[in-house]
Amino acid sequence: MTLVKNTTDWTWLKLLCLTIIATLTFEHSQFDVRISNLFYTNGHWLLEKGAQPYRFIFYDSPKLLLILFGVYLIMVLIWHYWQRRYANTVNAKVFFIRPIAALSSREVGYLLITIIIVPTVIATLKSFTHVSCPNSLFLFNGDLPYLNLWQNILAKTPAKCFPAAHASAGFSLYGLAFLPTVQKYRYKIFAIVTVLGWTMGLYKMAFGDHFFSHTLVSMLLSLTLTCALASLFFRRSLK
Repeated sequence: MTLVKNTTDWTWLKLLCLTIIATLTFEHSQFDVRISNLFYTNGHWLLEKGAQPYRFIFYDSPKLLLILFGVYLIMVLIWHYWQRRYANTVNAKVFFIRPIAALSSREVGYLLITIIIVPTVIATLKSFTHVSCPNSLFLFNGDLPYLNLWQNILAKTPAKCFPAAHASAGFSLYGLAFLPTVQKYRYKIFAIVTVLGWTMGLYKMAFGDHFFSHTLVSMLLSLTLTCALASLFFRRSLK
């Protein structure tokens, strides 16, 4: 318990600083351009946007699974409520509840809020940054100039590509790593969620919807938000 408390109390602030540094360092950089060039050859992106079965595997399915996971968490919260109120009549080993039954109501509520707040915050930020996608830029046969973040905000460029919202849906599962009940699996969870989020991010990069920095900042911001929420949810119970 102490490990979780010490990790979350101030780490979120450090992560926020790291997110800002990554934004200032990588957003609008030759590093971004060079990585995108790996996906763009002879005037064509590695994948065509919307091409199947890639869209179903890397876009539609992850979104659907996250929605189903949210519904599942709501059902678990309802089960917890009925378990407390009608302890003698509710079976604690209901099959569909069993995988996550060991978690407390606070932990389940935290997970539910993280998978809602993280993608929502990042999607909202896209509306204010006005950063263009690579496939919209002159550099990649588009019709918009390659501007930095501040220039895009001032120009109110008709684009919403930074940070990467799709990848943030996967990164929102970082919340699992901050659950006190499963803290011994923290680093395994962190690794799995990182692979999941980057797989979703690389899919979008493959047809020019995002630069590398868009996914990197999305990852760091998701980690910041899940860590900050954990410090709020679990502070009292861990003191």
